Amino acid sequence: MRVLVPLPVLLALAGCAVTLALGQRRHLQRTVTLVVLAGVTASAAVLLVLAVTEGTQHVTVGGWPGGVGISLVADRLSALLLLTSSVVTLAVMVFSIGQGRTRDVRSAPVSIYHPTYLALTAGVCIAFLAGDLFNLYVGFEVLLTASYVLLTLDGTGARIRAGATYVIVSLVSSMVFLTGVGLVYAATGTVAMADLPGRIAALPPAVATALQLVLLVAFGIKAAAFPLSGWLPDSYPAAAAPVAAVFAGLLTKVGVYAIVRTHELLFGAGTLRLLLLGVALATLVVGILGAVAQHDLRRLVAFTLVSHIGFMLFGVGLGSTAGLAAAVFYAVHHILVQTALFLVVGLVEHRAGTTSLRRLGGLAAVTPGTALLFLLPALNLAGIPPFSGFLGKLALLRAGVADGGWDAWVLVVASVVTSLLTLYAVARVWSAVFWSGRLGLADGAGRDAGPGAEPDGRERGERSGGRDPHRPRRTMVAATTGVVVLVTGLSLAGGPLLAVAQGAADDTTDAQRYQRVVGGVDDAGGEP
Repeated sequence: MRVLVPLPVLLALAGCAVTLALGQRRHLQRTVTLVVLAGVTASAAVLLVLAVTEGTQHVTVGGWPGGVGISLVADRLSALLLLTSSVVTLAVMVFSIGQGRTRDVRSAPVSIYHPTYLALTAGVCIAFLAGDLFNLYVGFEVLLTASYVLLTLDGTGARIRAGATYVIVSLVSSMVFLTGVGLVYAATGTVAMADLPGRIAALPPAVATALQLVLLVAFGIKAAAFPLSGWLPDSYPAAAAPVAAVFAGLLTKVGVYAIVRTHELLFGAGTLRLLLLGVALATLVVGILGAVAQHDLRRLVAFTLVSHIGFMLFGVGLGSTAGLAAAVFYAVHHILVQTALFLVVGLVEHRAGTTSLRRLGGLAAVTPGTALLFLLPALNLAGIPPFSGFLGKLALLRAGVADGGWDAWVLVVASVVTSLLTLYAVARVWSAVFWSGRLGLADGAGRDAGPGAEPDGRERGERSGGRDPHRPRRTMVAATTGVVVLVTGLSLAGGPLLAVAQGAADDTTDAQRYQRVVGGVDDAGGEP
C-alpha cells in the first residue's frame, strides 16, 4: 500500500495539466477539478487509515536508493493534516464554482484559475508528505507560486498592491528557507529528515542552535507568527472570498506543520523553549488586540487567524507530547474554523456588497441562515463549550498546567484572556452585522464574483424570474454549510481525534522510530 503515498501529489499535478490543456472549456475544467480534488481527499483518507492501523507509510519515488530519490512519508501527523486540507480545498472549490455563477462578467478570470488551484493543492500535498528538507522547500515554492497568481487573479488595484506585499515577503522567507537548507547540508551532509536528528545532535550546540533559528525565521514568516505576521492582515482580506478562505485554512498551517516537524524531530523537544513561548505569547496578544480594533469584517477575521496561530505555538513550545498533541488537534480545528469564517464573510459580502461593520446591520432578519453559519464557527473559535475549540484549548491549558513552569503559566493566562477577547470580537461582529440596525444593500452588492465567474448572462434570467441577484447561490451556501457542519461535528469526534493527535505527536517526537521506519528502506522503497 506504500504506492498510495504519492497518489495525492500525482492526482493534483495530473489534474493541473489536464485543466490547463482544456483552456476555455470551463465546464470540463470544473468537472475535472472536482473529480481530482475528490480523489485527493479519498486517497488522503486511505493514507490516514493506513498510518493509524499499520504505521508510517514511506516510499522513495521511482525506486531510487534512499538519500537519492524523492522521499515521501505519510505518518499520522502528515496524513491527518493532509486529509483536513484536502477536505478544505474541495469545499472551497465548490463554493468558488457557485460564486462564479454571478452577474459580474468583469470579474471573470482567465482559464488559469483551475490549473493554478490544483497546483496549489499539489504544493500543499508535497509539503505535508516531504521526507527531506529540500522537497519541503519545493512544496512551499509550488504552493506559494500558485498563491501569487490566485491572489492577484482579477487584477484590481487593491489585489495587485496586496499581492506585491505578499510576493515580497514570501520571496524573503523562501530565500531564508533555502539558505537554511544549504547550511544544514553543509553542516551535516544530508537533508533527509530520517538522518538529520543524529547528525544534528553531533554538532556543536551553537551550530545546531543557529540552524534551528534560521529555519524558525523562515517558517515563522510562513506561519504568520509575530513579529513576522504584519503581511497577513493586508494580504488575505484583498483576495476573493474563496481564495482568502483556502489561504486562511491552509497556508499558515503548512508553516506551523514545518515548525512542528523540524523542531520536534530534528532538534528535539524543549529546545528554544523561552523563544517559542515568547513568540506564542506575542502572537496571541497582538493578534487579538488587532482584531478588536478592526471595523472591517475581513480584516477582523484575518487578525483572529494571526492570534490563534499562537495557540499552536504554545503547544509546540511546551516541549511535551501532551502539548504537541493539543497543538495538532488545534491545527485541525483551526484549518476548518477559519475556512468556515472566511466563507461566511464571502456570503455576507455577496449579500450586502460590503464588509464594513459601520455599513452592515440587520442581516439576521434578511438571511437567518447566514447568521447561523457565522454564529457556530464564531463560538467555536472563541472556545465556547462543547465545541472543538474548547476541547483544543482545554487540552492546551491542561498541558500548560501539567508543565508547571512560570512561562507555561503565563501562556495559560494569556490563552484564557485571548479566548475572552475573541468572544468579545465575534460578539461585536454579531451585534454589528446580524443584529442591530437595518440592512441597506451597498452599491455593487454581489459584485465580487471572484474566481470561477461565468459570463453566461444568467443575471438577466434570474431577474426576470424574480430571483434576488444579491442572494448567494445555493452551491455557495451548501459548501459553507458543509464546512460549518464538519467543524461543529469535531466536537462529537473529539476523543478519537485527540487520540490520533496523540499518535501524531508520538510519531513526530520519536526520532529513532522515524529513522528506523523511514531510513531503513531498500532500493524499492520497502523495508529490508
